[in-house]
Amino acid sequence: MEFEHTETATTSASPAHVWTLWSDITTWATWDPAVDRVVLDGPFRLGTTGTMVLAGGIEADFTLVAVSPDARYCDELRLGELLIRIDHLVEATEHGARLTVVTSIEGPGADDIGPMVVAQAPEALSLLVAQAEALATQEDPRVSG
Repeated sequence: MEFEHTETATTSASPAHVWTLWSDITTWATWDPAVDRVVLDGPFRLGTTGTMVLAGGIEADFTLVAVSPDARYCDELRLGELLIRIDHLVEATEHGARLTVVTSIEGPGADDIGPMVVAQAPEALSLLVAQAEALATQEDPRVSG
């Protein structure tokens, strides 16, 4: 079974500001309500593994399966028989950036668990955008979001 969900948002912040938050795992729990804590076993680059502690205390090992600075990262994690890929993309627009997050789930019960996995995706993207815009404003007080 397979499940896929796409969430998008726009921001006045640049892709670099979004990337600053994405590539700093210490910020993940501040903009993603589904995440309590993240530990990375090395630098934020292709192939690095880590552990994500999700809300409710669920621990999941993950691997960064794609990393393109200021553009994209994809993390892949296993929960039992489920394979979950979360692909994060950011691209420049005339007035900032467009963010796209694609969550793909494969395995038994993917269709059932999928809606629960992505339930907080809109809130996570909204919090991420707010933090990226705040970061942009801190760097240049003339920028307003």
